[in-house]
Amino acid sequence: MSMIKSSPDPVDIHVGARVRLRRTLLGMSQEKLGKALGLTFQQVQKYERGANRIGSSRLYQLSKILDVPVSFFFDEMTPDSTRKAEGMAEGSKQVFEVDKLSRRETLELVRAYYKIIDPSVRKRIFEMVKAIGSSAIGSNGKK
Repeated sequence: MSMIKSSPDPVDIHVGARVRLRRTLLGMSQEKLGKALGLTFQQVQKYERGANRIGSSRLYQLSKILDVPVSFFFDEMTPDSTRKAEGMAEGSKQVFEVDKLSRRETLELVRAYYKIIDPSVRKRIFEMVKAIGSSAIGSNGKK
């Protein structure tokens, strides 16, 4: 009997990415989160990649440690992430894109933004970034 390793479920990938997002926004290492859970950092890595499914009691524990409601882990889930991956066997070219919110660049930007103490300066920077993002320069000429 051969064991076929199936691809991670898209929902597990999404939930893992949300764990990573929150952990990173808090400035918490995988090792520190692992200790709080009674796990190794390698297990936390597997959760964050979606390689290992997070059970309901563990998800509840994560919500308490990361100080978010359980629903946080399912926020911003797209219809694509709720569908089972089809045709992942031979010849499939389907690739799961990591949520933009979980990219290191995004997380570093958010952390730097919240380090700005003066609310008026923070608001001006926010407005500037929004304006650039919706301009021809920020959107590669596509409006």
